[in-house]
Amino acid sequence: MNAFSELPAAAPGERAAAQARLVDALRPLLPAHALLWQSEDTTPYECDGLTAYRERPLAVALPETEAQVAAVLQACHRLGVPVVARGAGTGLSGGAMPHPMGLTLALAKFNQILAVDPLARTARVQCGVRNLAISEAAAAHALYYAPDPSSQIACTIGGNVAENSGGVHCLKYGLTLHNVLRVRGFTVEGEPVEFGAEALDAAGLDLLSVVVGSEGMLAVITEVTVRLTPKPLLARCIMASFDDLRKAGDAVAAIIAAGIIPAGLEMMDKPMTAAVEDFVHAGYDLTAEAILLCESDGTPEEVAEEIERMSAVLRDSGATQIAVSEDEAQRLRFWSGRKNAFPASGRISPDYMCMDSTIPRKRLADILLAIQQMEQKYGLRCANVFHAGDGNLHPLILFDANDPDQLRRCELFGAEILETSVEMGGTVTGEHGVGVEKLNSMCVQFSPEERAQMLALKAAFDPAELLNPGKVIPTLHRCAEYGKMHVKRGLLPFPELERF
Repeated sequence: MNAFSELPAAAPGERAAAQARLVDALRPLLPAHALLWQSEDTTPYECDGLTAYRERPLAVALPETEAQVAAVLQACHRLGVPVVARGAGTGLSGGAMPHPMGLTLALAKFNQILAVDPLARTARVQCGVRNLAISEAAAAHALYYAPDPSSQIACTIGGNVAENSGGVHCLKYGLTLHNVLRVRGFTVEGEPVEFGAEALDAAGLDLLSVVVGSEGMLAVITEVTVRLTPKPLLARCIMASFDDLRKAGDAVAAIIAAGIIPAGLEMMDKPMTAAVEDFVHAGYDLTAEAILLCESDGTPEEVAEEIERMSAVLRDSGATQIAVSEDEAQRLRFWSGRKNAFPASGRISPDYMCMDSTIPRKRLADILLAIQQMEQKYGLRCANVFHAGDGNLHPLILFDANDPDQLRRCELFGAEILETSVEMGGTVTGEHGVGVEKLNSMCVQFSPEERAQMLALKAAFDPAELLNPGKVIPTLHRCAEYGKMHVKRGLLPFPELERF
């Protein structure tokens, strides 16, 4: 069941006619090379990082100016054509998957860093600028952009805003929302709009926090002003090994309970450490059932004290081995495994599906043990890596998409991970978004009344439901159908979960 299964399928003739109307309307607005509609040209846009689900749009627009973005949106609004904005396509929940009767608005050409202000510690950038490029531009001023998703070498700041992305250092420095001051863009009607401000506060309602994480459903963002953070004088990383998953999970909770907020606190289980060690040779302990990476940054004195305190907590929690980075090269080597977890998984499996639920830190061991049981139930392997400090899981279910039965079992496996997370007091997504992947699980987490409020908010921005429709918020019909499937699988009926 994908996001568009509830929409009536268009007949070939109807699709061709709709495509012709759209192309005729957009041709005067864009250079010839900036409008694609032939199948061989639109195929590269048929999915994002969630490759299991694909659709082909009527056309792809690649505007080069804000005036072109406005004109394209105005034309689509006039024709009633859905619009799906797209950045680098690195998203993992199908948020940028095209609408089969819509336009994909590809914003990759908006890739300029417009200004870096070292005094205000801000950078003003276009939406297509890569996450890592912001830090590279700010490095000359001893500043950097703190949110660092694993895809930061490729993902764009516009996509980060859409998903409210985090990263390995989000525990101390916050998510995208905490590091963005202002965004500019356009409404579905093509009208310019601005949220937030470069000042300490913005007048009126705080709509910036509504737009960040809205997955392209409320506005099309073209420019972002981000907060820059001073580079710490020193950073050191602890790699701690554990012979038991529960001990490792309890150690995470113990560090936070001790009043320590590490710059990064990540966890990997044995299957994942084996995959990444074979790939990048980070020096991981392959005998450990789980390892923790705990980073401290600040002045040398602050780092020395925090490393000592964290090491004591880890030893008391049952760590079997503790290694502390001696220099910057070793610290980066420790992190190289964590940063390369996804490509390492791609080396050992034809495909993988990455889940993105969150749970209370005290339940880390419980969810890992539950996932081990699910591996047996569905006959698929799962490697786990996650932002342990804030309870954000990233289980990677390994499967072969060429086998329809494996894909079916993978979908059921993923749904059970998400719904078990909700049952444990967590949520179905932390930073990857809902997109199409988690639509069904949204039925489990949120009541009909809550979903109605979400739809009302979207209607306030986009009453015709033309921006990224059919995603994020499931319909009553979808939830009713999924509820029947849910009970048939022997899982809890929805009302029993809604208490969370």
